[in-house]
Amino acid sequence: MNAETGAKPVIVGVDGSEYSSAALRYAGTLAARLGTRLEVISCIGMPDYLVMSRLEGADRQFTARLEDAARRLVEDALGRAFSGERPENIDVTVKFGPPAKVLVEESGRAQMLVVGRHGEGGLLKSSMGSVSKACAAHSKCPVLLVGQEADAV
Repeated sequence: MNAETGAKPVIVGVDGSEYSSAALRYAGTLAARLGTRLEVISCIGMPDYLVMSRLEGADRQFTARLEDAARRLVEDALGRAFSGERPENIDVTVKFGPPAKVLVEESGRAQMLVVGRHGEGGLLKSSMGSVSKACAAHSKCPVLLVGQEADAV
């Protein structure tokens, strides 16, 4: 591992689901093995933000509430992913914007992007959701897609 690669984090997208807990477990193990920090990113989609920002004078209050809710979801996912000790070098960030777009943009500074692989319903029963598809197709670094059924690394 060179100095440049070692400085880049392993980034994991978290939405609070079981899929994201499995992705967190993998990402935490990878970050430890690569000797780098783990960066957890949770995204607040724009429709949520836009609805709240339309309420007069309540923009900051509701923005703070949305961020708090996202952080609680991340904390819950961290608790499920790491029932004992959490990784030492971990950062949690909440960003506003479409999750796929945010994660693809953030992938430019990562050595690996890890996301949960939500399945879609419907006629074709795809094994990937729209965020994982976008990350796999457009990421600027390697991507690991993790299903809910994933075993420990």
